[in-house]
Amino acid sequence: MDWSHYRFRSLWVLPAPPAVVLEVLERAEDYPRWWPQVRSVRRTDDTTGVITVRSFLPYDLTFTAREVRRDRAAGVLEIVISGDLDGWARWTVTPHGDGCRARYDQVVDVNKPLLRRLAVPGRPVFRANHRLMMRAGHRGLLALLAEGRQAV
Repeated sequence: MDWSHYRFRSLWVLPAPPAVVLEVLERAEDYPRWWPQVRSVRRTDDTTGVITVRSFLPYDLTFTAREVRRDRAAGVLEIVISGDLDGWARWTVTPHGDGCRARYDQVVDVNKPLLRRLAVPGRPVFRANHRLMMRAGHRGLLALLAEGRQAV
């Protein structure tokens, strides 16, 4: 087993139509406004940007994210990631009740040297750190949607 390889899945139930949530998720440069652990997003072109994240643990992860799929009809946004993390991430937004469900899937290998050295003993802590980050993102998006600022 490669202890630096991770698969994550998070499900967010949101009180807004899929199209509205997709519009918010498409604007990665706005993530720091509603997702506290997304420290910065700097666009480098129309489909690429450099993102820095930091959750509870005292380390930053910086990576380049390049959009590889934006399919509004299917409700899918997908990126490839390189840098401190290598892999991919995908949002899939589907109708659910009066709102929608946003599923986040991520498969990555950690490249940051310190985290690779701590891979075995740190794995449960790193996974918990990711869960905390995703929980905060869900709360932030819920608050944004409640404020009605989701419109373009």
